[in-house]
Amino acid sequence: MREAMNEPVLGELAARLAGDGQALCAWVSVNEPAVAEWLAREAFDAVVLDMQHGAIDFTGAARAILSVALAGKPAIARVPIGEFALASRLLDVGASGILAPMINSGDDARRLVEFVKFPPLGQRSWGPRVALSLSGLEAPAYFKAANAMTQAIAMIETRDALDALDDILRVQGIDGVFVGPSDLSIALSDGRGVEPRGAAVMSEARRVAERAKAHGKYAAMFCFDGADARAMQALGYRLCTISSDQNLLRAAARSELAAARPR
Repeated sequence: MREAMNEPVLGELAARLAGDGQALCAWVSVNEPAVAEWLAREAFDAVVLDMQHGAIDFTGAARAILSVALAGKPAIARVPIGEFALASRLLDVGASGILAPMINSGDDARRLVEFVKFPPLGQRSWGPRVALSLSGLEAPAYFKAANAMTQAIAMIETRDALDALDDILRVQGIDGVFVGPSDLSIALSDGRGVEPRGAAVMSEARRVAERAKAHGKYAAMFCFDGADARAMQALGYRLCTISSDQNLLRAAARSELAAARPR
């Protein structure tokens, strides 16, 4: 792990995931850059900033991306549903990847690519005001390298997404697919409940990992703890998030309180 931001971090995530590489990521939802930086200074490979269900706004994300880079790590931003224009702004301020929820078709995937990738793959407009610094490149070199450096990750969370999985994976510019197991369990149970590690989800999770590998792309998964992440890696998931900032804080607090109180 770098001790300071003395080397470029943009492109590090793509390099780590090349071939059969793996990444373990922290998940941050609180709108405080220091929290993202604290986790980045642990042995995580990257930090995911949750702007969909988390409290992080654009200013908070921009500051967190820099704070995470200060710790020598790349940041991925999860945008709210359909807010692809926000994806381009986040890339301009140095995000290494965009995680887009509810990608349910090849057309949805192509729309994501339009905003994440420069021509000829997409239609991202020029304005990498912070990304240039985090890439360590001058503008012409950054333009040529950016599409390979920045990750477009489509979330698979619905029956429609499962039906369109191969269409999504065929889209040039989609780098990986990310299973949202809680929403997927709701979809597969027709709204009867949330069972993110139930048999129905796990059966489809195996297929997602297999199809991603067949297309030469990676599968990613939200994981609930370290043991869960290890199990998902064994299924072929190469990018796994581990718990969340809130859950890690609560678990640590409960553990220390239990140790402090008399039995």
